[in-house]
Amino acid sequence: MTTTASKPGPLAGIKVLELGTLIAGPFCSRMLAEFGADVIKVEAPGNGDPLRQWRVLKDGTSLWWSVQARNKKSLTLNMKDERAQEIARKLALEADVIIENYRPGVLEKWNLGYEDLKKLNPAAIMVRLSGYGQTGPLRDLPGFGAIGESMGGIRYVSGHPDRPPVRIGISIGDSIAALHGVIGAMMALRHRDATGGRWNGKDGADCVAGQGQMVDVALYEAVFNMMESMVPEFDHAGVIRERTGGALPGIVPSNTYTTGDGKNIVIAGNGDAIFKRLMTAIGRDDMANDPGLARNDGRVPRTEEIDIAIQQWCDTQTIDAALATLQGADVPVGKIYSVKDMMSDAQFLARGMFEQHHFADGTPVKMPGITPKLSETPGQTKWLGPELGAHSDEILQSLGYDEAQIKRLRDEGVV
Repeated sequence: MTTTASKPGPLAGIKVLELGTLIAGPFCSRMLAEFGADVIKVEAPGNGDPLRQWRVLKDGTSLWWSVQARNKKSLTLNMKDERAQEIARKLALEADVIIENYRPGVLEKWNLGYEDLKKLNPAAIMVRLSGYGQTGPLRDLPGFGAIGESMGGIRYVSGHPDRPPVRIGISIGDSIAALHGVIGAMMALRHRDATGGRWNGKDGADCVAGQGQMVDVALYEAVFNMMESMVPEFDHAGVIRERTGGALPGIVPSNTYTTGDGKNIVIAGNGDAIFKRLMTAIGRDDMANDPGLARNDGRVPRTEEIDIAIQQWCDTQTIDAALATLQGADVPVGKIYSVKDMMSDAQFLARGMFEQHHFADGTPVKMPGITPKLSETPGQTKWLGPELGAHSDEILQSLGYDEAQIKRLRDEGVV
């Protein structure tokens, strides 16, 4: 695998224990790993994280895994065994941050709950991602990203008004929750360090530790946090935002149109000055100079009229011609990219949004670049998603287990 030497990341020295599978928790710890944190991922012996077998595979392992688990160390533990639970507890007490996305109550059964760890390590930070959060009447129900997207509001407004709601073609609910987890972890680390810092490993009068805390991320709440002004619009004005297809409701014009060569293009002419430039560029001076359309509140009641005018112009254009005309008029415009479009696009390439790596067998493969971009301590990919249990011996040895003990644990199915 290709590695790139650079400055230590901004999270160098931060230890993270990941107890979770699939998307929300692992994506949260993935971002921390990309910026220098030392992440240990616990997986079940045998098959590991189910994500290893999702979607397109290479040699039986998901290509998605290569991205989601990059820079992480894989440790196998059979968490049904008390010896495995003890190993996880030792790692948790050493960690700066524990990230988990099991159903509420699972960690408590293993004596790994936040309150259990806090008694020993007051500086413990645990990021908990679940469908409904750690409290409330629904806390014990299974809650995948699709459920969070539905309950949080994004599904209701996605699609066309005359059809059932649609989903975005990625696991957006899980990913939004993961980003909230990252933000919560960073705020909790800041507070811990401001109140005394990392635990010194001692208890009683000799204990030195900042204040840790639990970061409780509910998937539906993370999605709900993206819902803009929906709550005051309904509470104050009784407005329920509905599906509007490719348009941005109440902000006109901002929609998806089809050009004469059958391509899709997004045009956002909703700023007052931009609207005038847009309508002038498409030859509709009458609308550009109509005082009734000078402001957004005047354009909203005439949305259909404006969209028809723009679509009629698009019907006469190829996508390249439409882009050139509107970009020349300083109107926000863009084609809708497929991944094929992205990988040959000058902007993506100039920003280094594709990294060249190699699988263990030497096969070259491109991976997405890391965001956000930090000027002094950028993130990096040190290695792709590891083989199952690739770091088990190394991690166990760091905890004081010798070769004979590790062999016994492996022979007895603990690791």
